[in-house]
Amino acid sequence: MHRVTQIGPADRARGGSADDPPAPRYWAYFSYSHRDEADAKWLHGALEKYRVPRTLVGRPGPHGPSPSSFVPIFRDRQELAAADNLERRIREAIEQSRFLIILCSPAAATSHWTNQEIVTFKRLHPAGTILAAIVAGEPFASAIPGRESEECFPPALRVELDKRGRATAKRAEPLAADLREGRDGRRMGLLKIVAGMLGVGLDDLVQRETQRRQKRLTLLVAASLGGMTVTSGLALAAVKARDEAREQRREAEGLVGFMLGDLRTKLEPLGRLDALGSVGARALAYFESQDKSDLSDAALTQRSKALTLLGEIASDRGDLDGALRRYREATTGSAEALRRAPDDPQRVFDHAQNVFWVGEIARQRGQTSRAEASMREYKKLSRRLIAIDPSEAKWQMEGIYADANLGIVLLDLRRYPEAATVFQASLGAIEKLAAAAPQNAQYRKSLIETLAWLADAREREGRLDDALAQRERQLALLAPLISISRSDAENKRQFMVAHRAAGRLFAMRGDLGGAFDHLGAAVQLGDELMHTEPDNADWAGQAAANYLDLGELQLDGERTEQAGVSARVGCDIGNRLMTKDSSVKLWRVDLRVACLSLRARLALARGNPEEAQDLVGRLVVLARSETGRERSIESLLTLSLAELLRAIVLRSSGDKIASEKAFRTALAAWPKEVALGPNLTARQAVLLDGLGRRAEANSVAEKLEAIGFRHPTYLRDRQLIKLG
Repeated sequence: MHRVTQIGPADRARGGSADDPPAPRYWAYFSYSHRDEADAKWLHGALEKYRVPRTLVGRPGPHGPSPSSFVPIFRDRQELAAADNLERRIREAIEQSRFLIILCSPAAATSHWTNQEIVTFKRLHPAGTILAAIVAGEPFASAIPGRESEECFPPALRVELDKRGRATAKRAEPLAADLREGRDGRRMGLLKIVAGMLGVGLDDLVQRETQRRQKRLTLLVAASLGGMTVTSGLALAAVKARDEAREQRREAEGLVGFMLGDLRTKLEPLGRLDALGSVGARALAYFESQDKSDLSDAALTQRSKALTLLGEIASDRGDLDGALRRYREATTGSAEALRRAPDDPQRVFDHAQNVFWVGEIARQRGQTSRAEASMREYKKLSRRLIAIDPSEAKWQMEGIYADANLGIVLLDLRRYPEAATVFQASLGAIEKLAAAAPQNAQYRKSLIETLAWLADAREREGRLDDALAQRERQLALLAPLISISRSDAENKRQFMVAHRAAGRLFAMRGDLGGAFDHLGAAVQLGDELMHTEPDNADWAGQAAANYLDLGELQLDGERTEQAGVSARVGCDIGNRLMTKDSSVKLWRVDLRVACLSLRARLALARGNPEEAQDLVGRLVVLARSETGRERSIESLLTLSLAELLRAIVLRSSGDKIASEKAFRTALAAWPKEVALGPNLTARQAVLLDGLGRRAEANSVAEKLEAIGFRHPTYLRDRQLIKLG
């Protein structure tokens, strides 16, 4: 199931007469490309054969009372063969259909007639009455450079229409089911389409389907018992059905156990966690067919674990909406399992994982208050585990993880000393465990991660030497792991991030040679990871950041052409990620800001002030859109820095009046009494210089000099403003 828009009360139809329209003759108009004939034939037949659960028949819904069946459905290849006026007949059929069902594929996306049918239907019917069934391709792939041919949604399905029936720039979010194996599959996809036509929740429909099957089985058993001498065959069938149901449950639970155990252990280090997706979907489809209230404790736990894994896979692919939906459902299941046995440490552990993932999605979206609440709940659950069994090392590790993740959120909240204190405590705890068991890979991994976060906190505090020492210790621990096991993707990812951070620290200290060495290594590792798993959105985001940081450094070192190449690659990766999910702050804001900033500085270095001004203008528009979305410290800093760069570009172009105005605008947006960290403190010094407040700027500069901060971009900007 792709991005889903809930179908609500029917809106007033766009277009058409306001006088009593004729009652719909068809339940749906079925549109598809002739290349998808086989899938269309199956879906059409399945919909017309489907019998709505008796308890739903006649229930009022957003599109009228629920029917007992969906007959008839207009399928154009069948119905139009003998029509004398094809265009009139199509319009009549569309007008007299409650829903439009589009079979989506690359062939359908390029079909003129399919697109026209969508346009006509949208003009005549309310929103929420178009249902998409995907059989090939990918939705909105046309927005991803190089993947345009994979687009499965016709153009009219991808955008909203205005009141006159004309296409707008607003992206549509059609209700869509994916009929392919490994996605929704045919059975679940059919139920999603039916749920959309009935205006009921999918879970409700699945439960009623399950109850209907159970009732049939019960009747079969009763009949066999009542007339055993005559219907012994039916009794045997009922017993067989019962045994098959039990075997299905055993198989599903065993499959999830294997998937979460041996199979995951083998695939995760290779960076091929996506290979588990189809297995997880198969297990989950089984659990979805069961009444959740009747699931055994073991089945309820396995279902939650399957949802958690599918959430992780969706998150890796950049589908945060899909991930959050699965995590929340998994949290509901694990909370129920914990309620049934509140002192079971494994259930506390399972629930803690889901609480963490919900908080992590909030953190990625910049929802720091929600993230902090989740991470504090996660920490509370970890303490509960340790209280149940203080000698269990696994529970002690959960306490360390909980502290680390809370520290990460505190970093996002700019509470740097508090975050550093949390990380330092975590480091002490994990060092004790690692010293007692030096061969334990889990302890070593946690030690490496804790060093990374402590280094970040020290960097933000302005303790650059301490930060670099922690990074170098982290790199020393990672280096032998990379040389021993080049296939371990997670170690390689950590090595990449550590190299980029070390490069950033060397640049802050003015050591371009050391910075180039580390950033070059980060770029190489990022390329290797993306080659291993092109769909891994996290790795792609890290790779984009590598290129953009390297491009900035190359520009500082007057390697303009190389900087241009790095900017192009980094910006392209970031743009592709943005089309995946615009809710991820790293992609929507951080990468786009870095891209536009670097390109503007490049244009200035190449002697193209008009291009530079255009780029910083776009940067300011982006920043203002973020303050409109949420007026936070982060969004205000983004706006202030955008205006500051515009002021620098204008000063370099000789427009002092406009430059002074931009400097004042930057100052007005600058948040007051905020912990800055060295890089932002340096930007503050540049801003004070631009405003002519040289004494204050020099005072800030002295503090930066005291901590060894000599970033070349900062020094160049100050010099440029003084010369201007």
